[in-house]
Formats: sequence, structure tokens, C-alpha cells
Amino acid sequence: MVQVLLLVPWRIELLWNSFDLSEASQSKKYAFKCHRKSEAGRDTVYPVNAIAFHPIYGTFATGGCDGYVNVWDGNHKKRLYQYSKYPSSLAALSFSKDGRLLAVASSYTFEEGDIPHEQDAIYLRNINEVEVKPKPKAIPAAAPL
Repeated sequence: MVQVLLLVPWRIELLWNSFDLSEASQSKKYAFKCHRKSEAGRDTVYPVNAIAFHPIYGTFATGGCDGYVNVWDGNHKKRLYQYSKYPSSLAALSFSKDGRLLAVASSYTFEEGDIPHEQDAIYLRNINEVEVKPKPKAIPAAAPL
């Protein structure tokens, strides 16, 4: 289980046991570079504004100024799913107690100044298990003898 979650504007870091300096513990640390877009050889990095943990599977969702929700498997260090883009920045996320719904708050956060923008809204999304359930780690095939 994650002991420390460090959220900085452009990434999320999982620190399993920040006081254990053993190689095994240190190898579990991981930084998710969450909300980025590459165009014409140039990276645009968007702030991460929201995070919510799935109550059943322990995976987590992030929402950012790019308007996307990404679902992550912290144990396998992989993105599981990305939902369709919302009309503006995402300000908050929350899974229902049973994990079947995700509330998504879309609200312009003035990252581009005071410009015309979509009205703030809250969306409820039905969650399909395959979007949030960790996938089993693939075991490499044994080499033939």
C-alpha cells in the first residue's frame, strides 16, 4: 500500500516507505508524469489539480488542466485508461463508495488568464471495471532449452 503520495503540479510521486533506504524499497518509488502533450517536438505540461483513489482496487485517477481524467495502477506503474476530454480544466474528482461512479468537476482555473470559457459543471460517470481494475503483471516466457 502507498504510504506517501507527493502531488506536485505536473507529476505524482509514490513513495512506499520513505524512511527505508534499502534497494528493494527504493525501487518501488515512481513518478507519474501525468498530464502532458507532445506536439511538433515540444512538450506541454499541464498541472494536476485532482486525485481520487478507487475504493475497491486502490488504483487512482488524476485530473488536470488539460481536461483529461487518467486512471493509474500505482503497483504496476502504468496508465490504465484515459477518459474523453472534458470542456475545461478539472478541479476535483471523487469515486463513489462502491467505486461504480466517478464525479468529475470541470471548472476553468484561469491558467490562460481571464478569457471566455465553458460554464463550470459536475459530471457523473459510470465506471466500467476494466477501466479501474489493475491488470495482472505479465510473466515473461521462459527461454527454450
